[in-house]
Amino acid sequence: MNKVFYYQEIMNEDLGDGVSRKILSYDQKMMMVEVTFEEGAIGALHRHPHEQMTYVLEGSFKFSIENKDYIVNQGDSIYFQSEALHGTQCIKKGKLLDIFTPIRQDFL
Repeated sequence: MNKVFYYQEIMNEDLGDGVSRKILSYDQKMMMVEVTFEEGAIGALHRHPHEQMTYVLEGSFKFSIENKDYIVNQGDSIYFQSEALHGTQCIKKGKLLDIFTPIRQDFL
């Protein structure tokens, strides 16, 4: 089944401390989420059973992945294996596009 998700109709969820997200689209197998960070905002270290890809839409971020740090900028992307310990700090205000499989039921 095809479905169109209109950006202007998607609710922005304020996660606090300079982070917000929009669930752009999803089905039973995959999910796409836009996450906006103010400069200095933190995405705390965490892990989950989902595979994840992250694309930097704008800004600059320092990611910690399994205790190794990486600086990524607009146009860069990251793949996270299931259960990989990861988190981020926003260096320059920006947006990330996260894709998960399977979907993050905890986001719905």
